[in-house]
Amino acid sequence: MPQSPPAAETTQAHQAPFPASSSQPPGLASPRRAPYPAVVRLERKTALITGAGSGMGRVAAVLFAREGADVIATDIDEAGLAETARLVAEHARGSILPLAGDVTREDDVRRWVADGVARYGALHVLYNNAGIFPGDDRSVLEMDERTYERVLDVNLKGTMLCCKHAIPEIVRAGGGSVINVASFVALVGCTVPQDAYTASKGAVLALTKSLAVQFGRDHVRVNAICPGPILTPLLADLFPNEEEKMKRLNRIPLGRFGLPEDIAFAALYLASDESAWMTGTEFVVDGGITVNYF
Repeated sequence: MPQSPPAAETTQAHQAPFPASSSQPPGLASPRRAPYPAVVRLERKTALITGAGSGMGRVAAVLFAREGADVIATDIDEAGLAETARLVAEHARGSILPLAGDVTREDDVRRWVADGVARYGALHVLYNNAGIFPGDDRSVLEMDERTYERVLDVNLKGTMLCCKHAIPEIVRAGGGSVINVASFVALVGCTVPQDAYTASKGAVLALTKSLAVQFGRDHVRVNAICPGPILTPLLADLFPNEEEKMKRLNRIPLGRFGLPEDIAFAALYLASDESAWMTGTEFVVDGGITVNYF
C-alpha cells in the first residue's frame, strides 16, 4: 500500500506552488509567488487613467480604486471627472486625483504625471483609454482631412504623449504596466468604414509592440486591449436607426454588445501582477467578432 508523503513535504509543496526548475541556469529561476493574490489586486499602486470622465474610463477608475489603487483620473470634461470622483469616493477604498486637461497637449500631460507623482509618490500603471470616434469618420474617399487629423491627434498622439511622460516614472518606481486601448478594427477589415479610427488604432498596436521591446528590461510591460463594439454613448450615436444597429450586432457571436465593465476587468488584469509575464500582446475582448466569417 503506498505511503502518504511526510507532513513536512506536503507543507513545502503548498509554500512553493511554482518551484523553479532545477535545470534552469542560475539567475533564470522564476520568482516564487502564491498562486492567488493575498490582497486586493492593485493595493499600493498608483494608476493614471485617461478619458476617465465617462464610459470605459469611468468604470475603470472606480474598479481600479475599488481594488486598492490610487487613481489619477484625467479628462477634458471637468463635470464628468467630478462625477467619477464622487463615485470613487462612494464605492472604493483607493483615492482619486481628478485632473482636467487635453490629452493632445503635452503641457497638460506633463502636468498630470507631475501632479500625480507629487501626490502619491510614484506611478505604476498607465491606462491610455482616451479616444474619439466621430460620426464623420468614414471611408478615406469621403473623409475630411480635419477629421482624420483630429482622430489621430487624440487616439495616437495622446497615447504617445502619455507614454513619453509616464514611462520614465514607471521605470523609477521599479516597473509596472502600460495599457493602450486599440480596437478589433485594427485586426480585421470592416464593411462599415471608419478609416481614421482604424488607422489610429493600428498605429497604437505598432507603438505598443515597440514600447514593449524598448522597456521590457526595465520591468515595464506594455500591452494593448482590442475591444469589440462597446455599448457606450459614443457607439449609440452611430445608430441612427435599428438597421444600422443590427449591422454591427449581427456580427457578434455572443449576441450582445460589450459593456464598459468587460473592458475594465481586462484592464484590471493587465494592471495587476497577475499578468507579470505578458507584454507586447493584443488582448482581444470582442464577443468573438474577429473570428466570425460573416
